[in-house]
Amino acid sequence: RKEEELDSKDAIILHQFSRPRNGVPSLSPFCLKMETYLRMADLPYQNYFDGKLSPQGKMPWIEYNHKKVSGTEFIIDFLEEKLGVNLNKHLGPHERAVSRAVTRMVEEHLYWTLAYCQWVENLHETQKMVSLFGPFSDLLKWIFCHLTKGIVKREMYGHGIGRFTEEEMYTLMEKDMRTLAGLLGDKKYIMGPYVSTVDATVFGHLAQAMWTLPGTRPERLIKGELINLAMYCERIRRKFWPEWHHDDDNTLYESEESSEASKIYSPLRDFSFYSRTETFDEEGNSISQTPDTDYTGHSLFDSDVDIDEYRDHEQYK
Repeated sequence: RKEEELDSKDAIILHQFSRPRNGVPSLSPFCLKMETYLRMADLPYQNYFDGKLSPQGKMPWIEYNHKKVSGTEFIIDFLEEKLGVNLNKHLGPHERAVSRAVTRMVEEHLYWTLAYCQWVENLHETQKMVSLFGPFSDLLKWIFCHLTKGIVKREMYGHGIGRFTEEEMYTLMEKDMRTLAGLLGDKKYIMGPYVSTVDATVFGHLAQAMWTLPGTRPERLIKGELINLAMYCERIRRKFWPEWHHDDDNTLYESEESSEASKIYSPLRDFSFYSRTETFDEEGNSISQTPDTDYTGHSLFDSDVDIDEYRDHEQYK
């Protein structure tokens, strides 16, 4: 695409990796976390997939009023200060402390075991999802994926978790996922009935296990024994990503009230200006409405999925 001159005056420009081929918004849990957070906070933003890292070598990063901020935690702090948003205002001191502890466990521990599964053990499948175009796209994808594999293994070794055997790493991964499942229990979100910042973090990582790691141990675990985590991911996907659809979706997930509306999907857009209330085309014309909440605060995409029915469906598949 021809490069566009970006003007971040009073606009959030989100720089992140390109959309993968399998319909998932991102293969990066941090990019998916950041974009999900913006949707949860109902902050309009524009995606920009230029592949350029931040000055600190980070992805994702944002521009707002010509200021560049990288690191998802610092981005969220910046937006809270500048725009007055706060997904954690309903949390008490103890809940905020638990939320931060969970975030650190997910981003500093679970992340590495999922990255190992994605970029080392399951590299062949991941390579199919990477989106690169051009006459040498297959060669470029092979080079990119194998370079990433080497980087992940080196960084995991430096972290320390990469010094364990594969079986030991997966044991640690399973403990983290079981911890999340126990913490979630039968609640709607991690910290209770209302969404908070930690949900963007947890969803960004668990979504990789749900939709980008076919046939792997994390996928079998989340869709099997830890089914409440799968329901949690589906709940967030349907509420905050109504246009995110998979060909293998089944009407099992449709509520009676929204089955017709939720069968209408639009593809994930590249350079669109996105907000939860309106989506605009490249000329700025309104093209759709995303009816995800009404004035009572109830989501039209928020129906809970029956656990037993889902388990039966997975066995049938």
